[in-house]
Amino acid sequence: EVDLVESGGGFVQAGGSLRLSCAAASGGSLDDYIIGWFRQVPGKEREGISYSTNSGEITWYADSVKGRFTISSDHAENKVTLQMNRLKPEDTAVYYCAAGVVHSDPDFTSPDEYGYWGQGSQVTVSS
Repeated sequence: EVDLVESGGGFVQAGGSLRLSCAAASGGSLDDYIIGWFRQVPGKEREGISYSTNSGEITWYADSVKGRFTISSDHAENKVTLQMNRLKPEDTAVYYCAAGVVHSDPDFTSPDEYGYWGQGSQVTVSS
């Protein structure tokens, strides 16, 4: 079990950058989990945008963010960050980090694979 605490997010103009962080609280470790990032806008389903294995050897990005967003793990600080560059107004959403456990035949693009979630961080991109 792990408690996830998000930080970062905020308001930025189109073309700008923001960084989101996801840390393990209460002495937990992210090393045992796949960490995913999702986003959600009102009235729509939660969208998977990126995930990474704890080693960072396997990463995945949705086409909508590929080439602009980068997920990375900081084992020393026990956190995972999502660097978001060249932001667009359509990136505006509440962003969530999530932790999932590896098992056979997973689909880590789906929120159903994750049992632990951060509190959500608002990202607003103005045009």
